[in-house]
Amino acid sequence: MPKNPVKASQPASFEEAMEELEQLVIQMEAGELPLEASVAAYKRGAELVKFCSVQLDKVDSQVKVLEGDMLKPLAGELAEDEE
Repeated sequence: MPKNPVKASQPASFEEAMEELEQLVIQMEAGELPLEASVAAYKRGAELVKFCSVQLDKVDSQVKVLEGDMLKPLAGELAEDEE
């Protein structure tokens, strides 16, 4: 297992970020990382979560633009709004 499991570069894609995040979680849950590496892995994980969140927000915006006025609330959401 590498001493420093953390990459410093920006992920190329959402999928790459999710894969790296999954590997970090596996390494951290194994409990075999030294303290400094655990802190670095946690920090990198937070960066990856933020990257993924931004990517999902971009895709959500694109879907809304593509669907335009066709967006309608789900049946469950509609019922909650009426209460």
